[in-house]
Amino acid sequence: MRRFSIAVVAAVSLATALSSVPAQAHQGRPAAGLAHCADGICHFDVPPGTYDVRVTLGGPAASSTSVSGESRRSLLPETAAPAGERVTRSFTVNVRTPEGEPTGPDGTPGLDLRIGGSEPALAGIRVTPARHARQIFLVGDSTVCDQPGDPYSGWGQQLPQYLGKGLSVANYADSGESTVSYLGNPRLWATVRPLIRPGDLVLVQLAHNDKTTDEATYRANLEALVAGVREQGGQPVLVTPIVRRWFSPDGTLNNGTALLVNGLGVDHPAVIRSVAAARDVPLIDLTAKTKALVESLGVEASKALYLTNEARDNTHTSVRGATLYAGLVRDELVTRHLVPKGKVRVG
Repeated sequence: MRRFSIAVVAAVSLATALSSVPAQAHQGRPAAGLAHCADGICHFDVPPGTYDVRVTLGGPAASSTSVSGESRRSLLPETAAPAGERVTRSFTVNVRTPEGEPTGPDGTPGLDLRIGGSEPALAGIRVTPARHARQIFLVGDSTVCDQPGDPYSGWGQQLPQYLGKGLSVANYADSGESTVSYLGNPRLWATVRPLIRPGDLVLVQLAHNDKTTDEATYRANLEALVAGVREQGGQPVLVTPIVRRWFSPDGTLNNGTALLVNGLGVDHPAVIRSVAAARDVPLIDLTAKTKALVESLGVEASKALYLTNEARDNTHTSVRGATLYAGLVRDELVTRHLVPKGKVRVG
C-alpha cells in the first residue's frame, strides 16, 4: 500500500470551506486546505466554475506526487520533492455538471482531487476562483472524452496535466457522437456554444462515428461548428482524428480503417484539412502525428497505446496512449502559437 503523507505547513489556509454560492462572491478567499483532505482525497464544496488550485508537495522523506480529479482527469503529473523540501505547483480546473461526459451521470457535487503517485506527500493545498482563466473547450467523441472507467482514457482526459495555471480544459467530448449527433443533441453543441467567451479555444475532433455521413454533410457540419465558435468570439481549431491501430501487411497504417475513411468513401482527415484551409482555421493533424507514432512502434509495441490486449479494441486508447496523444496536442498548441509556451508543462 502506498504511503500518503499530509504535512501541515504554516502557509496553508484552514479557513472555512467555500459555501455553495456564486464563485465571484468569494472575492478570492482560499478554500479550506488540508482540513478537507483524508485518505488521499480532497473535497471542496464549490459550485460549478473554474478554479485555481495551488498544491505544496513534500515531506520529511523523498516523495513523488500526482494529482487527478473529477472524472479521472489527470491534473498534475507525478512530481518529485527531495527529502525535507517543498515543491509548489499550480493548475486550473473546470468544475461542471455533469462532471464527465455531457450525456453521462452528474457525478459528485463540488471539486474532488485525488492525491496519487508512487510516494505521495501533500503539504498544503489552496483552491480559489479563477479570475483570468482561458478555457480550452473540447468537442469530440470517445477517443477524446473523460472516460468514466479503467482501462479507457481519452486524450482530452490527459491534456490538463500539461497545462499550467490560467489554462483550463472544459472537455465536452461525448462517447458515440458524430458531427450530426453533436450538433443535434441539446446537451452537446447547444450547451457548449453559449459558454464560449472571446479568446477561448475550441478544439473539434469528430470523425470516428461519422460512418454513414456523406461528404457534403460532413463538410457542412464542420463549417457550422467553426462558424458557431467564431460567432461567440472563440478560436476554432480543427483536429483530425487519431488513427485506429489497424496494420496493413506491409507494416503501415495505409488503409481506410486505420485512416478513418468511411463506408461511403469519405476521407475524414482530408475533408478536415480542406475545411481548415478554406476557412483559415488552425489545424492539428493528429491523424498524421498518431500514424507516425504507431508505425514507429510497430505491431507489438503499439498495442500498449490502445486496448488491444485488454478488450481487443484498436480504436480506444489506454492511459498511456491517451497521455502520449495529449502530449502531441500540447506540442501543436505551442507550435501554432495557440497557447503561450510558458503556460505548458514539458515531459
